[in-house]
Amino acid sequence: MVNKIQAIRGMHDILPDQSPLWHYAENLIREVMAAYGYDEIRLPIVEKTELFKRSIGEVTDIVEKEMYTFDDRNGDSLTLRPEGTAGCLRAALEHGLLHNQIHRLWYYGPMFRHERPQKGRYRQFYQLGIEAYGMAGPDIDAELILLTYRLWQKLGITAKVQLEINSLGTIDERTVYRAALVDYFSQHLDKLDEDSHRRLNTNPLRILDTKNPDMRSLVAKAPELMDYLGEDSKAHFKGFTGLLDSLDIPYVLNTRLVRGLDYYSKTVFEWVTDELGAQGTICAGGRYDSLIEQLGGKANYAVGFAMGMERLLALLETLPQPPVLPSLDAYMIRVGDKAEAVGMQFAEQIRNEMPHLRLQVNCGGGSFKSQFKKADKSGAAFALIFGDVEAESGVVAIKSLREDGEQQSLSLAEAVKFFKTKLEKA
Repeated sequence: MVNKIQAIRGMHDILPDQSPLWHYAENLIREVMAAYGYDEIRLPIVEKTELFKRSIGEVTDIVEKEMYTFDDRNGDSLTLRPEGTAGCLRAALEHGLLHNQIHRLWYYGPMFRHERPQKGRYRQFYQLGIEAYGMAGPDIDAELILLTYRLWQKLGITAKVQLEINSLGTIDERTVYRAALVDYFSQHLDKLDEDSHRRLNTNPLRILDTKNPDMRSLVAKAPELMDYLGEDSKAHFKGFTGLLDSLDIPYVLNTRLVRGLDYYSKTVFEWVTDELGAQGTICAGGRYDSLIEQLGGKANYAVGFAMGMERLLALLETLPQPPVLPSLDAYMIRVGDKAEAVGMQFAEQIRNEMPHLRLQVNCGGGSFKSQFKKADKSGAAFALIFGDVEAESGVVAIKSLREDGEQQSLSLAEAVKFFKTKLEKA
């Protein structure tokens, strides 16, 4: 026998029984984006490798180990996008969106990293990203927090997540702090693990984010970035926290919070949970004003975040009753020669009157009993039953599949009215 071809390790299928939960979350995301006036932008999955080397940094784990990079037929080095910020900013610069303009943008789709697959962490994963350009003040930073907080409320997970915030200051302030960190950790080389030794001279701030419990006491005594911030950075952060306080959004100041990418400055934040084990970060982001100049643009302002959908959905599944909508409202059973043709016509007429009704018609024949089993298995709330008798009299029998109640025969107009009433109640 020919061996079956399986999916690439770490690249997962989203099966039909999982799709309703994805649709539920995606629909709420679109509602929230619209409520705050954010516009969708759709970006290529493949970009020039240089874009990510210049933005993310050549000495990061992403660029060194995790990117899917290849040469195309022209000899150009291309990469499957490992994150969305660089591509979105590239598009904004390329199409002139940053010239004396303000933009609030969002995008959604797959990202790719060659990481060790584990629950909530895949080599192809879906991500929601938001980027806001042209606004200098802490109010836009706070708006991103407010937007995510509203999404958590709509999803019913507010009690399961916690906001952690910090300030990374400017690049110049961080450079001075970086030297202080290197000096401190160099005095304790015997206590550093392998990853920290590697990061010491490349990205020492990442040592602060170590997950190694044996290094917690060492990290706790390290110099704090807040002591190295200038007046402008301090004022920006004070304005940010003041807005969060006025909006009654709870947060924790985590002075060890850093971001894994080189381009962040000033405000950084993470929404975390303890419901998913090691993969506890649901959403993370911050301000990255300097990246615009790194990619060839004029000095400007930028802030954004990324949200991992697989982790978000895993968190939704921890709710006592995960909010999953049925995939169908009604399933049509057709038994008899006349019923086959008339039933299909009837279904189309209902769809014309009710475009939002999710109606599936049985195809492929079968006895009444077998079709009724399919109707029940479909998850639909109602069965629409068409036999030759109904076809001749121009009515359809409607039977509830989830509640007790008498079967009733209705005309097209009555059936439309029936379902409109049911959908309004839902």
